Amino acid sequence: MSQEKSPLTHLNQRGEAHMVDVGSKASTRRRAVAQAVLSGNPATIAAIMADGLKKGDALATARIAGIMGAKKTSELIPLCHPISLSHVEVNISQDGTDSIVIAATAETTGQTGVEMEALNAAATAALTLYDMAKAIDRAMVISDLCLMEKSGGKSGDFKRKNNE
Repeated sequence: MSQEKSPLTHLNQRGEAHMVDVGSKASTRRRAVAQAVLSGNPATIAAIMADGLKKGDALATARIAGIMGAKKTSELIPLCHPISLSHVEVNISQDGTDSIVIAATAETTGQTGVEMEALNAAATAALTLYDMAKAIDRAMVISDLCLMEKSGGKSGDFKRKNNE
């Protein structure tokens, strides 16, 4: 491999994975919003939203799980920096009769972004909803996990367009 600097920041000059050095970066306010979609049988979605599952309050449990997921991101994703989160919020809403949208927001003031924390929060909350409802609908699907927007940092702002 060429000794030129890789455009991928998690690869060193030899093409090996490494943790990016953010020590010289300025601390800035950073925010990211991610989402995931849980689709299932309309009766399952209604039961989740109406607190009708035998395992308990799925929405509250999923919100807490999402927050915990954001806090544990650096333990799960090998090259993520452990960061001090100033705020994590998980919102869960019904979208039609057969799906639920999980939106997770993560915020910090620091030297690296919070995209992975927001994505992990949305994914963890969606997995928790699946776990709590799988006894009545194992065919549920988790999809469309994506970054919706981010702000702060050297790379600037990003906002997903409707067709992305």
